[in-house]
Amino acid sequence: MRPALRPHTVTVMISNIERSQTLRAGLVLALLLALAAGTTESAMSEDLRHAAFAAENRAAMDKMMVAMHAASTGDVDRDFAASMIPHHQGATDMATAELKHGSNEQLRRIAQEIIVEQQQEIEAMHRAVHDSKKP
Repeated sequence: MRPALRPHTVTVMISNIERSQTLRAGLVLALLLALAAGTTESAMSEDLRHAAFAAENRAAMDKMMVAMHAASTGDVDRDFAASMIPHHQGATDMATAELKHGSNEQLRRIAQEIIVEQQQEIEAMHRAVHDSKKP
């Protein structure tokens, strides 16, 4: 059973949707302005790459923040995992955006490490919560 959404969570979700739509509209506007100004393809490509990264990064953070506000279950361990799992997933989503759009090889390696390590910790938390249900 899904926990009930609190009014604050709904407000945050609405705000995130509005921000996401604003980012997309900004991306389209930037593209149109660049085309109208005769911006070179390589400069436009860099601007669009950054805009795409910014939108994906913001979406990952917004999704993470909403998911971290799960209603308390009264079980410290479950509540810890319920907050940390989306936190770790947010980190992997942001690292994925870096891999898609970043060019710094050192940061790309760090992003790959983040994905591997955070996924392992997510799986470990799922197992720990599942195992704690056993008598």
